[in-house]
Amino acid sequence: MAKNIIEVINLKRNFIVGSETVHALRGVSFSISAGEFVTIMGTSGSGKSTLLNLLGCLDTPSEGDYKLDGISIKQMNKDERAMLRNRKIGFVFQSYNLLPKTTAVENVELPLIYNNEVSARERKRKAIESLKAVGLADRLYHKSNQMSGGQQQRVAIARALVNEPVIVLADEATGNLDTRTSFEILSLFQELNQKEGRTIIFVTHNPELASFSSRNIVLRDGLVLEDTVNNNIASAHEALQKLPKLDD
Repeated sequence: MAKNIIEVINLKRNFIVGSETVHALRGVSFSISAGEFVTIMGTSGSGKSTLLNLLGCLDTPSEGDYKLDGISIKQMNKDERAMLRNRKIGFVFQSYNLLPKTTAVENVELPLIYNNEVSARERKRKAIESLKAVGLADRLYHKSNQMSGGQQQRVAIARALVNEPVIVLADEATGNLDTRTSFEILSLFQELNQKEGRTIIFVTHNPELASFSSRNIVLRDGLVLEDTVNNNIASAHEALQKLPKLDD
């Protein structure tokens, strides 16, 4: 059996807003095994963003526990969470979060700057390898403002992979892209999952994306409404091939 990379145990998160307590998560439990591609969905107010912050070690629960690769974050301080986040999680955001006027290689090197065990030469080598892996061998020294949205998101994915994380956490990673580019990025995620065995958690509000993942978790009102396995995974590459070609 595949190892559990994520264990979420009766997770609760409350926020004090004025004189009221908002129960963003009301007791969520699930586990994710190595090599799964999981979509997490929910409308506004479902607790999806709160869960994302907890899974990304950006926050700690009010009750319950979260274990990432066997390590509990419950008692960790901010610096310990930051270290775990840097070593274990690769983030991909909707807005790419690239540094402007900075080359693709320099952007991808960023997570490695905080790792004292990696030399400057090794850092650059890893960044170049990671960019080649996402199909950007010809864009290594292009700056952010010289690339399309799809190319920028590929740089962001390369940056997420450069530290060899145990999970890739994508937050609405296709939200700013047109349909064709969205399927190109989704196809890349499927390739990383199916050919390289990467564990991917894709947080989205788009229900159509569930057909391309191996499992779908739906939140509502701070609880897990559905947790279903997809035994008939659609191919993003095939969907891309069926799209009409657009003129430049």
